[in-house]
Amino acid sequence: MTLPSTTLLHGPLLEQTSGFRGNALLLTGPARVGKRDVALAVAAQHNCTGTRGMYGEACGHCPSCRALAAGSHPDLLIVEPRTITATGKAARRKVIPIGAILEGRDKNREYERHVFEFLELRPTFSRRVVVVDGAEHLGQEAGNALLKLVEEPPHGALFIFLAEDRRSVLPTIQSRSVCLSVTPAPDRAIERTLALFGEAPDPELIAFAAGRAGVLAAREAVRAALTDAAELTAAAERSLLSALEAAEALEKRWDAAWHPEALRFAWRTRPSQERARADAALEALQAALEAYASPSLSFQVFALNLRAAFGEG
Repeated sequence: MTLPSTTLLHGPLLEQTSGFRGNALLLTGPARVGKRDVALAVAAQHNCTGTRGMYGEACGHCPSCRALAAGSHPDLLIVEPRTITATGKAARRKVIPIGAILEGRDKNREYERHVFEFLELRPTFSRRVVVVDGAEHLGQEAGNALLKLVEEPPHGALFIFLAEDRRSVLPTIQSRSVCLSVTPAPDRAIERTLALFGEAPDPELIAFAAGRAGVLAAREAVRAALTDAAELTAAAERSLLSALEAAEALEKRWDAAWHPEALRFAWRTRPSQERARADAALEALQAALEAYASPSLSFQVFALNLRAAFGEG
């Protein structure tokens, strides 16, 4: 966690959370807008032993803040949807099962620490914090298991639920949480954040970020994806051979987190009909990869479909 950048991008929000003494917060906002960074900053606020900043943000230097920055804070537990199935394959459907809450229900040991066991211990600093990243993926059973803890958290623990859309979160979780919106930051704040990292303004990265702090955390991967997207798009316009070669190169570097969005960003100025056909080609590629189809063949078909989308087939 980088406290200065989080404060720069979401200072007014941290001012609201600094004095929060309730049991649960529900932070909502677009993907990669910085919800998790805000949640970590809130956890830092509630355990900081130093002098707070102008927005009530944690000092960043005390033992608690240093432990959080190192990713080893004893009072923080992050719960996320499982990403791997029991057979070792990527999970097709995101879900936070009851096994994340109760150790006895985690048959395949998908989670190292479980919420009930984590909250049995008293905090090392001030307050134990459970961050549920992807609250919309809480199964009904898991959500029900959490309710008693949220209503009467042991040792005054704090729950922070993160979701893109409040309406997708279980009503029982919504009703027991204070909901706050994490909104995109102004481009100027994104520029100042890049300056904190010692980097000059990057117009393309700033445009792609569209105020989402999470993009900056992965800016090197994003820049690589933007380069790959531009190269594939240009190759698709040149010739079939160029398109196939670029698609083969893209297959080797494919990053499902960034390449799909980077490709759509590269197509943003194209006529609407071309964008629609290119989007359909990309969706077909993603569906094929999720179905464990041959990656090589899938990317070759994608190259052909992309040329057709641009009227080059």
